[in-house]
Amino acid sequence: MSDFSEELIRPTTEDEQEEPRVPSGTGMCLPWLQKHIETIATGGKQEKDFAQTTSACLNLIQEALLKHQWQRAAEYMHSYFQILEDSDSNKRQIAPEIIWRLGSEILYYHPKSNVETFNTFADRMKNIGVMNYLKISLQHALYLLHNGMLEDANRNLSQAETWRYGEKSSSQEVLINLIQAYKGLLQYYIWSKKKMELSQLDEDDYAYNTASQNMLNHSWKTSINLCALIQIPGVWDPFVKSYVEMLEFYGDQDGAREVLTNYAYDEKFPSNPNAHIYLYNFLKREKAPREKLISVLKILYQIVPSHKLMLEFHRLLRKSENEEHHKLGLEVLFGVLDFAGCTRNITAWKYLAKYLRQTLMGSHLAWVQEEWNSRKNWWPSFHFSYFRAKNDWKEDKALACEKALVAGLLLGKDCRYFRNISKQDHQVLKKKIKQMKKSVKKYSIVNPGL
Repeated sequence: MSDFSEELIRPTTEDEQEEPRVPSGTGMCLPWLQKHIETIATGGKQEKDFAQTTSACLNLIQEALLKHQWQRAAEYMHSYFQILEDSDSNKRQIAPEIIWRLGSEILYYHPKSNVETFNTFADRMKNIGVMNYLKISLQHALYLLHNGMLEDANRNLSQAETWRYGEKSSSQEVLINLIQAYKGLLQYYIWSKKKMELSQLDEDDYAYNTASQNMLNHSWKTSINLCALIQIPGVWDPFVKSYVEMLEFYGDQDGAREVLTNYAYDEKFPSNPNAHIYLYNFLKREKAPREKLISVLKILYQIVPSHKLMLEFHRLLRKSENEEHHKLGLEVLFGVLDFAGCTRNITAWKYLAKYLRQTLMGSHLAWVQEEWNSRKNWWPSFHFSYFRAKNDWKEDKALACEKALVAGLLLGKDCRYFRNISKQDHQVLKKKIKQMKKSVKKYSIVNPGL
């Protein structure tokens, strides 16, 4: 056992017993903690109230954690264990979870801690307050997974899976399902490895049949563990993805579609952009009709208008024969470029420059004005300042040209961004700049001739 774990269980020395100290329910003490506790006093007299002592200790632990003083926090934890003897039953009930959260955080980062120390602490805490058994078991398993100890994690989850404590087990049904689902993810990982091995074998080889059967056994176990969880309203992205991948591998397209559709559209589930992304990618693999793909991305657009799939959404809308879709295609491009993270997305600017010109050529000035009216007070400084023009030309001349065309179409030839780029003398882009000037002169929405 490490020096740190020995420190956790070290006995009190005779010298320490002679000094004033804070008692601990675990038989440990910290003589030097007394000077901190002395701050809890009234009229110079030390306050011995149990609740205030533990409260002060908790504050000191939290302060040490915030400052990443792991050793100091660990030392304070010795005294905080006395909370388990609090006369207040409510405090005693929540104490094990607080101790677990603080202790596991300390052990995770403490330089002298190791897996053995963490395991010892976790096993002890599981048996203090039965209602925390499942939570601690799950977090313990995740810690083991983080350290690459898959077999230990699986064994830990298997033990937790069978946990029962009278009638209280029903109130923790979701946690049990979650533990089973994480066990399913471990089985999925094994299944994925076997799938990789299978792809390297000849189908006529005897080993292929054996590997295929092993895969089937693992997929069956995984399906059982994952299926129960994804029926419960929640965000279960990794579990859904794993389950759908196996369903698709075995040709159950209908089952996969049903799972993804329920995950995306069931009103009992929280709004989740990933659910619509998974459904869209599945339908795309199935070569679903364009209208179906548009309907899925339309919901994603309402949730995350800056998502990278919005450019793909624009292309689908542009190809549609529905004029409302063409109008929405313009709205989508403006929506993407509203976000700071997309200001240098050259594809988005290229699409907007081209589509703006096409829209104005098609006599849909009203569409453009509708989008521009809500942006004309902030887009010029956000996208089309003189500083932006100089910086864009320096860093990405192709981007600057696309933005300049958009700026000219929306703000006219007197726009600072357009003026700055249009006067640049660049041999390669000379023809492009000339065409840009022509388009702005003919189609700008501030041109009285329109």
